[in-house]
Amino acid sequence: MDFSILLMFAVFGALIAIEVPIAFALAGSALLYLILNPVVPLTIVVQRMAPGIDSFPLLAVPLFILAGQLLNTSGIAARIFHFAHALVGHIRGGLAHCNIVASMIFDAAGLGLIEVKAMRERGFDPAFAAAVSAASATIGPIIPPSVIMVIYGLMAQVSVADLFLAGILPGILMGVAMMGMVYFLAVTGRVHCPVERRATLAELSQSFIAGLPAFLAPIVLVGGLMLGIATPTELGALTVVYAIALGFWYRELTWKMVFDAINETLIFCGVLVFIIAAAVPFGWLISFTRLPAELSAVVLQFTQDPVVVLAIINVLLLFLGCFMETTAILLIVTPTLLPIILAVGIDPVHFGIIISLNLIVGAITPPFGVILFILKDIAKISFAQMVRAVLPFYIPLGIALLIITYWPGFVLFVPSLFKG
Repeated sequence: MDFSILLMFAVFGALIAIEVPIAFALAGSALLYLILNPVVPLTIVVQRMAPGIDSFPLLAVPLFILAGQLLNTSGIAARIFHFAHALVGHIRGGLAHCNIVASMIFDAAGLGLIEVKAMRERGFDPAFAAAVSAASATIGPIIPPSVIMVIYGLMAQVSVADLFLAGILPGILMGVAMMGMVYFLAVTGRVHCPVERRATLAELSQSFIAGLPAFLAPIVLVGGLMLGIATPTELGALTVVYAIALGFWYRELTWKMVFDAINETLIFCGVLVFIIAAAVPFGWLISFTRLPAELSAVVLQFTQDPVVVLAIINVLLLFLGCFMETTAILLIVTPTLLPIILAVGIDPVHFGIIISLNLIVGAITPPFGVILFILKDIAKISFAQMVRAVLPFYIPLGIALLIITYWPGFVLFVPSLFKG
C-alpha cells in the first residue's frame, strides 16, 4: 500500500481537527500527496476540479434549496404544521407527533423554530421539544428531495430518481418509529405531554384546504419521478416556479424576498460546489492509488458476507459522523466503499439510502452534531440537556437503520415498481 495516501488522510483529518474549511482541507491534503509523489503533476488538482462539477443532475441541488427557501418564506411551513396538528395532535404526545408528521410532509428550515416555539407555549419541556425537532429533522433528507442523494448519485453514477423513490418508504418508517417512541414516552409519564383535544372534521378540512397548495409540491415531485415525465433537475426547476407563484398567490412573498432567497441559495451552493470541486481530485487520487481495490481485497479476505460487510460499514459511518461534517464523509467514503459493496452484491441504490441515513444520524450525534447545536440555541438550553433529551430517539432511528440495511426489498420496492 502507498503510505503517502495514508498520510494524505492523516493530514486531512488534522486540518479538519483545527477547523480548516473542508474544501481547503481536501485540496491541501491532495496537493501534499502530489508534492510527495512528483510522478503525478500538480496541475491534476485544477484539471479535475472543473469537470468534476460539470453535471446536469448537480443543478438539482440549488433548485431544491431555492424551492425550500421560497416555500418556507411563503408561510408554507406554518400551514403544514397546523394541518399536522389537526391530524394527529390529539394522540398521546400531542404536538410532538405534529412535529414529526410535518417533517415527513415538508422539509423546511423554518419548521424547527415553529415546532419548538409551539411546543414550549403548550407546556412541553424545552429540551424534549428540541430533541423531537432534532430527531424529526433526520427525515427530510431521506424523503425526496434530498441534497445528500443528489451528491451521492453524482459520485456513484446512480440514478437520482431511483434514489428519491427509494427514500419514500424508509422516510415513512422513520416517522412512524419516532411517533411510536413519543407515544411510549407520553403514556409512561417519562415526559410531560399536554393533552390536546381532537380537531373537528371542519377544522381538519379547513387546515387541509389551507395547506393543500403546499402538499401539491412534494406530490408533484414524487409523481413526476414515478411517471418519468421529468428528471429531478427539471422537477426542481418546476418546484421553484410553483413556489414563487404560490407565494404571490398567498400574498406573503415579495420580489425582495425572492431575491433574498436567491442570494442565500447562491451563498450556500457556492460553498457546497467548492467542497465538491475540491473533493474530486482527492477522490481521483484515492482511485489512482488503488486504495479502494486494496481495501476491498482486505475486507473480502476477512468476509464476503453482505450482512457482516454492512455491519462494519454502518459502524464506520456512525463513528465518522460523531466527528466529521456530513458532506466531507460522503465525498470521501463513497468512492472508497463503492467497490466493496458492489463486490458483495449490494445494490448501489440501496447503499445510497443506507449511507444517507447514517450521515444524517451523525448530524444529531455528539460531540459535533450540527443539528444539536442549532436546536439547543433555538430552545435556549444547554448542550448537555439537548443530548440527554435526544437519547431515546436513537432507539427508533437504530431500528429503522437495521430494517433499511438488511431488508433491501423494502427500500427498493417503490423504484422497482416503475422500472422497465
